[in-house]
Amino acid sequence: MAPDMSLLWEVSWVEFLVVTLALGGGGAWMVGRSTALTWSGWGVLVFYVLLLTIAARFIHFSLFGGSFFLPASTMATALHYAVVDFVLLMAIAAAGRQFVRRRQMARQYGFLRPAAPNLS
Repeated sequence: MAPDMSLLWEVSWVEFLVVTLALGGGGAWMVGRSTALTWSGWGVLVFYVLLLTIAARFIHFSLFGGSFFLPASTMATALHYAVVDFVLLMAIAAAGRQFVRRRQMARQYGFLRPAAPNLS
């Protein structure tokens, strides 16, 4: 598959949608959900999303011929797309965390005030 490099995707937009948004995004939502359910901090969320980003970059590399962190000649390209993946996955994980945390707080402390909209 010939590279079709863009600002967001490295190989093709279909590969980006499948790997980063569908697989990685689903995993990121579950990571955000699990950190909210266990009342973990934001640092734990960032650590798990970082691991998920490395896994997503490896899938891009192994299945679709994208760049990975080694050899050093592809480090800059891999770092750019890793940052893009991390930002997107972190946003999805944060949304999942806030969605679950808002539900938890409304259930636990519902007597204080009515529940607010989900993503406000």
